[in-house]
Parts: sequence; structure tokens; C-alpha cells
Amino acid sequence: MKEFDYVIIGGGCAGLSLAYELEIHKKLEDKTLAIIEPRDEYKRDKTWSFWKVSNHNFEDCVKKEWNYFHLKPARGIRQTKNECLKYPYQTIDSNLFYKKILNKIKQNKNIFFFKSIREINTSNSFIFNSVPNIKKFNEDDKNYWQHFCGLEIETKKSIKDYGNIDFSPHSVELMNFDTITNTSIYSKDSNYLDINFIYILPFADNKILIETTWISKGGSNKPFHRYEYQILEQLRRWGIIENPFLGPDKAVDKTIKNLMKDNESKEFKIKFKEQGAIPLFHPTYEKKENQINIGTAGGMTRISTGYTFVNVQEHSQFIRKNLENIRNVKKFKLKKKYIFFDKIFMKVLDKNPKEIPDIFYNLFAVFTTPVVKFLSGTSNIFDDLIVISQTDKKWLFIKALFRK
Repeated sequence: MKEFDYVIIGGGCAGLSLAYELEIHKKLEDKTLAIIEPRDEYKRDKTWSFWKVSNHNFEDCVKKEWNYFHLKPARGIRQTKNECLKYPYQTIDSNLFYKKILNKIKQNKNIFFFKSIREINTSNSFIFNSVPNIKKFNEDDKNYWQHFCGLEIETKKSIKDYGNIDFSPHSVELMNFDTITNTSIYSKDSNYLDINFIYILPFADNKILIETTWISKGGSNKPFHRYEYQILEQLRRWGIIENPFLGPDKAVDKTIKNLMKDNESKEFKIKFKEQGAIPLFHPTYEKKENQINIGTAGGMTRISTGYTFVNVQEHSQFIRKNLENIRNVKKFKLKKKYIFFDKIFMKVLDKNPKEIPDIFYNLFAVFTTPVVKFLSGTSNIFDDLIVISQTDKKWLFIKALFRK
């Protein structure tokens, strides 16, 4: 079997970001790289969004960016109005991302794709692994996951014309806790609380990505039918549809499929669907002499938010700069203060889920920039102090600090 200097396990966001970073900086001119990826073809399957706090390689893959966002805690409470001119909120189309990277790396004859790692000899290779070891956590009831289901919808007329007077194509609805389930509900399968909010990316007057997000325990293997139903019910609230397509899970699934085929409704159609689960914990990291974990597997996900993309780019740059001495270089980690604060936040979330909407609402109620920098991992001590001062219900965090 053929040997390679470097092997990347997983050709997703982290794996391809690293491959692209190495290629554009000419690190693979005299080195070979194998990318292990089982999929048969690349197509749009994800939407990565973040505040642009630093430059990255994929500006031409940005579908849209916004200078404003807002949060809505509950019905009857005024939503926030936040400006982010200095750090615009961007969203990347995975299809553009994949095309750009694949078009670039296919020009290098030293880069190869394989479906399985069993097809190559890795005994002398250095491995970059982006596949997290999370199988044993899929059914546990201790760790939190961020489950999401999103539909990109195009309506016949402006969404505002249907009666959604708060809609603006210029502002991202970052968190809307005024959901069908009244913010936090007991899971039918357990006695813990789920935290739920709606997230909306407005691409035009009549085109949005509406996503329902659930933070809960119980592993990644959860049915997405209730998420799909919730989105359809939200559209009913706005007057885009007359009924929420009540029925068993299979009926909801059938309705979604018909809408994606341009059937079922004269008022709107579904252009794209995405769903998945992000672990809000750091997977087991097994230290190996010839391997570094990257992406979620390498701890690049902020467990308080699920944001990963910017950290992946920084990690890729770090690896590229230290590639010649990669076996001896110190492990790249998120800053200790963010790991510390995230752990405290997750303790508060675990014991006080009903308080989370108010905590996020008040966090963004006054100063926006320090919070954006903090959540994006670029804050300084002055930003941190402002974030702490704006944090509501501080006693919950103090209690969590001393809780094991």
C-alpha cells in the first residue's frame, strides 16, 4: 500500500481548511497528502456563520454578511438591536467552500483522496484527524448537544407582507426564544429541560434560512421531525401557511420533501435543508506521537456557543507555520480563559435552563462589540470585564464556580 507524508482523516470543514492552507502556502510541493473522506460527492450540506473578527481564506465563499443582529427573549419583551459594523456577521455556503478548495487542491498531483484509511499505509505518516471520538456519547444523559434543523425558504412575496412586522433583511435574528414551546420544555424521554430558540438568516426580502436549535442531553441520535414541525408552525405564525401540517412524523417528512420539489404550497418553497448535532463538550483526546486532532475533534468548538469555523482557520494557520516541527510542537488550544468561562456557563445552563434567555438578552443589551469579541475568542481583559459587568444573575455563575 502507498505511503504518504501527511494524512487528513475527514474531508469536511476542518480537514479541507487545513489542506487548502497547506496548499496555498506551498507546503505540499515536495510532500504527499492523503485525504480520507467516505462521501461520494461534495454538495451543499452546511451553513457556517460567525462574526468576522479576523481575516480568513474564504471571503469569496461568503453568501452574505450583516452589520446588525438582534435577540428576542420572550413574547411581550422588546428585542435587542445590535450593531456589528466592525465585525460583520458572515455566513459561508458550504457548496462554494467545497468547490473552491477542491478546484485548488486537484491541481496538485501530490494530493489524493481515499474512501477508507485501510487503503493506505500510515505507519510513517503524520496524521491530522478531524473525526471526533463521540460514539460512546451518542446515547448518554450527561453531556449536552446542540441539535439544529434549518430550512432555506423562498416566499412568493416579501416576508414582511405576510404580517411579520419585525422582519428585516438587514438584521440576523440570532436568538428568538419566543418559540412554540415557550423557551424551555421537558423532554418526553427524560426529566431534564431542553433549551430551544429560532435562528434566522435573512438573505433577501423573501428568502431566509430559518433554523430551530435545541440544546439538550441524550446524545446526537434524535429524530428531527419535531424540529421540522416547529419551523412549519413558525411559518403559520407569520401567516405564510394556513396550517402547520399536523400529522405523524412520516407525514411531516413527506410534506417537507414535497415542498423541496416545489409542490404543496403556492406561497413558498424550500430551497435547502440542513440538520445535525454539535457536541457541547470536548471529545476524548488520545495523545499520539504521530497525530494531531483538528476541528471539533481537536477542541476547536466553543462549548458555550457551538462556534467552530474561526477557530478551525486559526488552528490551520498554526499547523502550517509549525509544519516542519509538527511532531514536537506544543498542542494548539483555545485560550484557557474561554475554556474556564465556557465550563462555568454550561454549569449554569445545566442547573438553571429557564434563565438562559434572560442571560443572553442582558448580555447584548448595552455594549455589543466586547461580547462579540468574547464569543469569538479575541477579547482582551477590558472586553472581559465589560462582559462580566453585563452578565445578568451573577450569583448563578458564582454558585457554579464552586460546584463540582
